Amino acid sequence: MFNWNEETCASQESILQRPAIAISTDIKSATQAILEQVKSDGDDALIKLAKKFDNVSELDLLVTSNEINQAEFLLSTQLKTAIDSAYKNILAFHEIQQPKDIMLETVPGVLCELKYQAIESVGIYVPGGSAPLPSSVLMQGVLAQLSGAKTVVLATPVKNENKLNPAILYAAKLCGIKKILKSGGAGAIAALAFGTKSIPKVNKIFGPGNAFVTMAKQLVSQQIPGLAIDMPAGPSELVVIADQRANSDFVAADLLSQAEHGADSQVILISNCEQTIEKTKIALSEQLKTLSRADTAMAALENSAFILVDSITQAFEVSANYGPEHLILQLGVCDEYLSLVKNAGSVFVGDYSPESAGDYASGTNHVLPTYGYSKVYSSLNLLDFYRTYTVQTITKQGLSNLSSAILPIAESEGLDAHARAVSIRLEQGESNV
Repeated sequence: MFNWNEETCASQESILQRPAIAISTDIKSATQAILEQVKSDGDDALIKLAKKFDNVSELDLLVTSNEINQAEFLLSTQLKTAIDSAYKNILAFHEIQQPKDIMLETVPGVLCELKYQAIESVGIYVPGGSAPLPSSVLMQGVLAQLSGAKTVVLATPVKNENKLNPAILYAAKLCGIKKILKSGGAGAIAALAFGTKSIPKVNKIFGPGNAFVTMAKQLVSQQIPGLAIDMPAGPSELVVIADQRANSDFVAADLLSQAEHGADSQVILISNCEQTIEKTKIALSEQLKTLSRADTAMAALENSAFILVDSITQAFEVSANYGPEHLILQLGVCDEYLSLVKNAGSVFVGDYSPESAGDYASGTNHVLPTYGYSKVYSSLNLLDFYRTYTVQTITKQGLSNLSSAILPIAESEGLDAHARAVSIRLEQGESNV
């Protein structure tokens, strides 16, 4: 446990250090080598990478349509119903985000418009190295479906076999995704970015992943003109702010729900009550005994911290400094503190709002900024699958009305041709306009 107010500034910074950031320099060169390999050798490189990293001896890169169609019959009724329910909720929440074009006459004769257009080709990355994630398919696939993107490519790895989990395939089918690449990590990102014989090059890449995936996304976005990424989404992270009346069993369960994602995940408890922290530690020890991924969770806890602060207000200050992917508030009265929330990807309010609800089925999106990027990036939403552009339609009188603003500015900037493009129109007769 760290007593925040007894730590030096340097120590406080160290406490909030993310492990993946610390090793990012080391993985950059390895990631770049993979990108170059896929760019050069395409599908062959993907097959070699699958053998090396995923222990797959032989691999058909693309899932067949028959595999996609048959997937639902391999699921239990309970799981199929759960996926259907989650799909319905996610669809409902994001459907109301559909953008509408706007139009405004700024001055008489000057009509300005803002229009939305779906990004034509998108790539969706779904982590799967340690566990299949059909929920991540839904979180991204529903948005691509709603946007009407013409080309949607889903990339996800297989481990020790040549077939993907049927839950992933069924979720993809619900979202109308037909092209599914059995490849993961930096290699999959490279395939989406550069294109291969089997995979079309996309305009924007979405999806969370480990440090290698995050690095690959950043590198290709810097190297390929016109290619965009959603955000630097990497290993999971969670902050819980809890007071003296918080249920320590709930807190521990929430911390473990993120810690089990991966050894490079990070969870932090911030409380103004030392007893809450100590009781949570005990609850963690007990709950760890029941987890199938206990080893992974324990490794993540090595990266984590328990922070004692003087007040709940200070807890929000520490959280804002960290900028968590997920923020859970287990407080007696949450409403009075909501205005203090800053720099969080998604917020879960109250004892009965576990992060798991947002991960799967509440309707909000679980693709969120990590590494502190919640200070400048937003949670994934429907507008991320659109681009905007403007249109202006100007009459001769409208241009005349604007000229008193355009001409002096253009002339002051020494851009004579800009000014002339206006004045020549106003000097010509109506028939030439």
